[in-house]
Amino acid sequence: MTQKIALITGASRGLGAALAEALAPTHHIVAVARTTGALEELDDRIKALGGSATLAPMDITQTAAMATLCRGIHDRWGHLDLWLHTAIHAAPLTPASSVGEKDWSKSIAVNATAPSILIPYVAPLLGQSGRAVFFDDPRAGEKFFGSYGATKAAQMALARSWQAETVNTGPGVKILAPQAMPTALRARFFPGEDRAPLADTHDEAARLLPEIVN
Repeated sequence: MTQKIALITGASRGLGAALAEALAPTHHIVAVARTTGALEELDDRIKALGGSATLAPMDITQTAAMATLCRGIHDRWGHLDLWLHTAIHAAPLTPASSVGEKDWSKSIAVNATAPSILIPYVAPLLGQSGRAVFFDDPRAGEKFFGSYGATKAAQMALARSWQAETVNTGPGVKILAPQAMPTALRARFFPGEDRAPLADTHDEAARLLPEIVN
């Protein structure tokens, strides 16, 4: 296959799905998410655009599954051109004094530990010329955002360290800041919000695409 390969973790909905569709004309999409039905719907949309996808209904917190995924990418294509990491866990908003152990543990597992496991697996596939892209949402220190804000900040700190370490060696690491979008994640944080002023996910994907591929 001469087509470029893009791995998207968290591809079933929101910005991840919109970016998969935006990249479909130029990239074969390896779409990772837990929800099989949503991945199949994404596959239909990608095919309608004339693109192709490999669906990987997997949980990114399962180390063995991620090792199998990356080994499969290596065996089939030998490399990746892009990795977009959009997977996130949005714990319910709560005072820091009331953070539940279950929500805290899941936030750490999805938002911090999973990227720390994926980076060593994906880096060899990206090589010197590939690119990894992370998406910031700076909520650290805001009231009621304890679980989400702290673990998202940990993810960004890890990404920034990797970015600094690979300036001269590659792969390229980018951190982008999307505009507010009417996603399911945001709805959990701001129920009842007027969604009309928010950026459409496909419009935002189109805005970010030049920064991702150039």
